[in-house]
Amino acid sequence: MSYWEILSYAAWIISAVLLLWILVDALSVSRQFDESLLMSSREGADELMAELEREEEQS
Repeated sequence: MSYWEILSYAAWIISAVLLLWILVDALSVSRQFDESLLMSSREGADELMAELEREEEQS
């Protein structure tokens, strides 16, 4: 095996590890946070969600 073949295989392995890491991270984030919070583009979304939860508790 030449140096370039080994380097090519190493690059593919690194790519696969990165893909796996991205998928695991995406799943963990989707389990931790609600989709409406993740899709929110407003500043202060944490405060907004806390306010909405307080309003729901009062209702």
